[in-house]
Amino acid sequence: MKRILLASALVSCLMSASAQDIIERPTFGDNWQIGLDGGITTPLKGHSFFQNIRPTVGVHIGKQISPLFGLGVEGIAGINTSSVNGGRHSKTAFDNTYVGAYGAFNLTNAFAGFSCDQRPVTVEAVAGIGWLHDYVSYGSDHSNIGAKAGLNFNFNVTDHFSISLKPSVLWNVTGNGTAYRDQGLDLKRANFNLMVGLNYNFGPGFQCVSCPDYSGEISDLNSRVNALRAEVNGKDAALAAANAKNQELTAALAAANSKPAQVKVVKENNLESVRYVFFKIGSSTITADQQPNIEMIAAYLNNHPKSTVQVRGYASADGPVEVNERLAKARAESVKNALIKRYKINPDRINAEGEGIGHMFSEESWNRVSICTLDAD
Repeated sequence: MKRILLASALVSCLMSASAQDIIERPTFGDNWQIGLDGGITTPLKGHSFFQNIRPTVGVHIGKQISPLFGLGVEGIAGINTSSVNGGRHSKTAFDNTYVGAYGAFNLTNAFAGFSCDQRPVTVEAVAGIGWLHDYVSYGSDHSNIGAKAGLNFNFNVTDHFSISLKPSVLWNVTGNGTAYRDQGLDLKRANFNLMVGLNYNFGPGFQCVSCPDYSGEISDLNSRVNALRAEVNGKDAALAAANAKNQELTAALAAANSKPAQVKVVKENNLESVRYVFFKIGSSTITADQQPNIEMIAAYLNNHPKSTVQVRGYASADGPVEVNERLAKARAESVKNALIKRYKINPDRINAEGEGIGHMFSEESWNRVSICTLDAD
């Protein structure tokens, strides 16, 4: 996981505008903007441009999602100061209002690249859609779908305050009941707005941070990778040696099987001189159920002062050969230590050796054993 994180950081540095800097991502609460707008509005085409100019005011709230994109909502109201388009005054203080949502695209960052220092001027393209309402003194007011497009020329005064010059066009898309085929972005049903906005910006903006130097950690990871490769190569060599040994043992077993079987007659009374101490898998600890066998061996040695015992430890074929060889020896030593410490048997009377993997029993678990052979002489 750590290697993945380092690689991701390096990719971020390489993809940033500078090899030394990356764009820092703000949290949800950062980079909000609230602003008041004021200016003029007038019909764009088909009516007197200057005669119908009237004041307009507005408010907007937005958030910069990335150095390129922003979203927001706004409200605009045209103030009723004169007859518009030769008609009569509105019955309210406003000729019309517009409430809508907009998206902003930062043209400066798109074409001039990201800058770690705040630019004095930036330009945004803005487009939105919303609800357009016309107030009239006769009949019913008109509600329509409005669409807006324009530019924002932002002059950054401080880190938090900016002034914007905002020319835009606001269309009446549905046109007060216009036939469906005539609806759309018709300049005869559009107003030109020229507004100035006073904005307050919350949050740190999109600042740059220095790209960390991971060369030391990368060097350490490369060293670890090389060490692991060497370890793998060593294990491959050990595996090859084990395979060669296995082939040698297979050949010896085949040769032994080809020889006539030699039958050795064991006298029945020899069974009295052998005792078994069995162990659990992977363990050289003598369990409680095997203690009686240790006691029988100790009792025999105490009853026959000149007797000795040969302890041969074995392991089953489970696990690596090296581990089983150590386990077989530990099982023999475990029996020897029990006789010495608990039953005070002279160590000189005990010969304990590990014999590695045993094949005495067809039941594999029985080969986890110490075979103790008592010698009365």
